[in-house]
Amino acid sequence: MKLYIAEKPSLGRAIAAVLPKPHKKQEGYIELGNGDCVSWCIGHLLELADPEAYDPELKKWRFDKLPIIPESWQLQAKSQTRKQLTVLKGLIKQADQLVHAGDPDREGQLLVDEVIDYLKVPASKKQQMQRVLINDLNPEAVRKALAKSRSNRDFIPLATSALARSRADWLYGINLTRAFTLKGQQAGYQGVLSVGRVQTPVLGLVVRRDQQIAAFQPKPFYEVQAHISLTADQPQIVFQAQWQPSEACQPYMDEEGRVLNLKLAQHVAQRISQKPAVVKNTEQQTKQEAPPLPFNLSQLQIAANNRFGFSAQQVLDLCQALYEQHHLITYPRSDSRHLPKAQLADAGAVLEAIRQNLTDLAAGVAQADQRLVSKAWDDSKVDAHHAIIPTAKSANIGRLSDPEAKLYQLIARQYVAQFYPAYRYQSQQVLFEIDGGSFISKARQNLQLGWKTLFEQNPEEQHHPAVKEGEQLFCQRGVLIDKLTQPPKPFTDATLLAAMTGIARYVQDKAIKKVLKETDGLGTEATRASIIELLCKRNFLQRQGKQILSTAAGQALIQNLPESTTLPDMTAHWESQLEQICDKKLKYQDFMQPLQQLLGQLIQQAQHSEMQGLQGLGSKKTFKKRKSSTRSHSTAPRRVKRASPAQSSRNKSSHSAN
Repeated sequence: MKLYIAEKPSLGRAIAAVLPKPHKKQEGYIELGNGDCVSWCIGHLLELADPEAYDPELKKWRFDKLPIIPESWQLQAKSQTRKQLTVLKGLIKQADQLVHAGDPDREGQLLVDEVIDYLKVPASKKQQMQRVLINDLNPEAVRKALAKSRSNRDFIPLATSALARSRADWLYGINLTRAFTLKGQQAGYQGVLSVGRVQTPVLGLVVRRDQQIAAFQPKPFYEVQAHISLTADQPQIVFQAQWQPSEACQPYMDEEGRVLNLKLAQHVAQRISQKPAVVKNTEQQTKQEAPPLPFNLSQLQIAANNRFGFSAQQVLDLCQALYEQHHLITYPRSDSRHLPKAQLADAGAVLEAIRQNLTDLAAGVAQADQRLVSKAWDDSKVDAHHAIIPTAKSANIGRLSDPEAKLYQLIARQYVAQFYPAYRYQSQQVLFEIDGGSFISKARQNLQLGWKTLFEQNPEEQHHPAVKEGEQLFCQRGVLIDKLTQPPKPFTDATLLAAMTGIARYVQDKAIKKVLKETDGLGTEATRASIIELLCKRNFLQRQGKQILSTAAGQALIQNLPESTTLPDMTAHWESQLEQICDKKLKYQDFMQPLQQLLGQLIQQAQHSEMQGLQGLGSKKTFKKRKSSTRSHSTAPRRVKRASPAQSSRNKSSHSAN
């Protein structure tokens, strides 16, 4: 008997739908017509054991018991899904062949693997285990994925990397949360001061932004515009050119090149009025913009927040419904914005489904040119999963909720754009000299709107009259424009997600910046929304309309923690090493041992922390509620098994492979 193990029931049903009938629906699995079975994991069947599972004394939070570092890691069955684990245990024992059908990512790989190890499946059966990567729950896509199964052993490094991150986050979160909570209690804080490798730097981003806003002092600065006509006796303004201050003006400017001296700007505006404006240089270039790539989850969350005000978590929930319930989009927790070239074969069917599903896009689909192949199709940039796109399923869109329909349309429009030509425009720039000063006028003229026609607003045009180098025009007047510097804007879901994905912008160290540019940033596609919600739930962040602000407790926590825990540098270091584990360039133990040394240092720092500003904050009720579940302090998915020397032979083989 062949047993397919999916990550969720929805995927299990999709797999069974393309396999031999008739089907018999059993408790926790589907029996196929040929005797094979399809079952599933209902997400996390297992979780890392609490500290007290290793030692009952660890149920009490005490400094002298830190750091907590298990010698032999333990998993425990989740009480609410224990029944399904029992179902899988019986099926796995009967099966001759196992097929791993977890979600196509690092954590999805580990989720099923850990069940196989926990149930002590014989090594011979594990050796023969197959892996299928399913991005799309529609029947034809599932059939294709099942036909391309690979050996599950090919994915050992992927699971080992996920394992290392999961255990490391457990160690980091459990130990530092206990240490700083104990110190916070001594300072009068009532509650848990949770610390995590990802959540704390995210909180640090918001706190520092709020501090910048609070400390901001607006400063006036000045610009000068030259209003230029063709001749002195023709008052019609044909150019508005911006003053470009010379090096001599540097003492009167700030670090961003803004002129802060009012008298200087007034002098320039008065001096250029009623003066000749000589064309010193003209530039004209034809440029183009390719269609925007299809969405990954973070970019979809950013776009949906900007357009509809949806929170990051709301977008993820809507995506899961569109994927699992309606089968209208492909796997949503993707970090890729590219597509495999093989997907081009399905493009016609996908476009036809969009045309039938969305009347607003029907005309746009009709104009799509399937002969065009955008840069989205790139096999070298697609690994376990590809960009989020519509499936080839036609459906009654009226059955979708309004938010679901909006999100589906957003995804569909981005896909249709891949079959449109680039947006082409002519960029023009004219450099003038007026009484010894330099002034620049820029304009843009649309040549071909291309994919822009699919979107609501077309780019504005500015037209320059044709002029030649050396030609003399006339500055009718200089116009002084006074402005005020603006504070940074508070974070929203969109801008905070953008900061998490583009965290390299907030790092000074060039080496760390380089690493972060090459990784996914802070968190993963699957966890970023939950991290934001977690910080809000723990009262470290709060929402005011679309704004995300830090609370007094959040600010005090960041101010009292070691700076290294509040910066993204550690994430850069970890992600670099986790990628090396995936590439078999680093061993599991070489990642974990330095972390254990670091924990000891950070706990010592916690012992000497005064935890100022926390007195009277927090809730004792919250502390009691969370005290028994220290696993919640980790920000990464809590899935662990394998890759510990003290565990199974599968673990040992994964070490040697890395």
